[in-house]
Amino acid sequence: MSDLPEASDRVCPQCGRSLPASAFHRNKRRPDGLAFYCKTCAAARSEASRRKHGIAAQRRAPAPVADGLKWCPDCQQTKALEDFPRTRKGSGRHSYCKPCHNIRGRESKERLYGGSREYHLRRRYGIGQQEFDELLAEQGGVCAICGGADPQHVDHDHRTGWVRGILCFNCNGGLGQFRDDQARLAGAITYLRGTTWQRVLIHPGVYQMCSPTRGRPPSPRS
Repeated sequence: MSDLPEASDRVCPQCGRSLPASAFHRNKRRPDGLAFYCKTCAAARSEASRRKHGIAAQRRAPAPVADGLKWCPDCQQTKALEDFPRTRKGSGRHSYCKPCHNIRGRESKERLYGGSREYHLRRRYGIGQQEFDELLAEQGGVCAICGGADPQHVDHDHRTGWVRGILCFNCNGGLGQFRDDQARLAGAITYLRGTTWQRVLIHPGVYQMCSPTRGRPPSPRS
């Protein structure tokens, strides 16, 4: 009888054992569709890498956890599954409960981006606080539409993602409500011209306030 491994077996280069395909994780990027190391060695290598990078060992629940419950490694409390954020991976719930998950998120944003503001700008608009300040300075420190002081909202083209300027809350919200549609904005201007008092030039240097040409007066009982 031959001592050669069966065709379905593979030799793990870490431990040197001949193991069936089921002992290896799947990897679609490799020709045979299997990971390079067996599951046991892969886990050991991953753990060693975590220790090398200063990541503490993963905590385990001190006692078995009943169905419908989950143990949080940070606060070390057993809570209902609803107390853990949802995820599409694994068990469908994150490893840490919502309060601990939020604390970790804030710490990560502070460590990687210097704060939530920088994280928000980078993630949503592709710019940082420095680019924000430079753009605002180019506008003279005021809203690019109404000229209001201290605008804090980034306006961008929803189709291309290109940042267009810094606006105040009202102007930014107004553009959003009008869906960045020039025809809608032009229609709104035309509408206002016919329903609000207008300053009309009747003689060089002389203006008259003209009353609306449409609409109805308010009810006396209002």
